[in-house]
Amino acid sequence: MGYAKPSPLIFHAAAQSVGMPLRDGWMVGDHPLADIGGAHNMGLNSVWVSHGRAWFNHEFVPTLVASTAAVAISMIHAKSGR
Repeated sequence: MGYAKPSPLIFHAAAQSVGMPLRDGWMVGDHPLADIGGAHNMGLNSVWVSHGRAWFNHEFVPTLVASTAAVAISMIHAKSGR
């Protein structure tokens, strides 16, 4: 397909590939601009996997911050009540 983050096309393609609507989606990632910025531009919730780094961007912020991807997934499950 040739899509790359933060293009909206990749978010739509990901949702379509799993047969789920984008509107309730979450983006989990460690790249502030491509992952979290892309999610912000799409109106999606996001979890920034910080790996111990401090958040630096003042234009947007992640919905949640986690130290690892496993913690991020646990946080999403807890937030969604699943």
